[in-house]
Amino acid sequence: MAEAERIIGTPDTPDDGGQRTAAAGAPVGSGAAGVPGEAGAGERQAPAPRRTGRGRRIAVLFAVATFAYALDLISKMLVVSRLEGHAPIQVVGDLLELHAIRNPGAAFGFGAAFTVIFTLIAAAVIVVIIRLARKLYSFPWAVALGLLLGGALGNLTDRIFRAPGVFEGEVVDFIAPKGFAVFNLADSAIVCGGILIVLLSFRGLDPDGTVHKD
Repeated sequence: MAEAERIIGTPDTPDDGGQRTAAAGAPVGSGAAGVPGEAGAGERQAPAPRRTGRGRRIAVLFAVATFAYALDLISKMLVVSRLEGHAPIQVVGDLLELHAIRNPGAAFGFGAAFTVIFTLIAAAVIVVIIRLARKLYSFPWAVALGLLLGGALGNLTDRIFRAPGVFEGEVVDFIAPKGFAVFNLADSAIVCGGILIVLLSFRGLDPDGTVHKD
């Protein structure tokens, strides 16, 4: 019987001081119980590493989103008040101009006939990003999602509050490179966030901070 108890182990019982000790007198978690695969006698198992800092990553996400959204909103207010209805302003010769237009389509002027659909897509993207934030442990992913969130909010604000009506509003675009579509800072934030997500995916980094290799 004593030999069987030595191999199988016995339930822990509290001692006089209220602390739990193993039947053989060894601390709980040592290798004294003789369970296969456990650490040997006198060795304490290291606790499994825990991911930390989710709150900080969420804070980074919303800080980046707030910055991108505020920058886009302020730039559009300035464009509407000072540039709309005026001749384009040349920034770098004819290579880059500031030219205010109203865009009923998606980023870079595509899909002008689907304004409502693009509005719903932007709203869905915002919901997905907010839900994804609950398992966010990666700083680069926080930055990428923050850029996407800020850009989506910027253009969604135009869709809701600008003419011709709710969910059909036209987005204010004003950055006009030569030979390219006119866009705004929200579009730039969305594109930068998307590129960063692609790079992170190629590196195998997930939003929860884990790294996998195919």
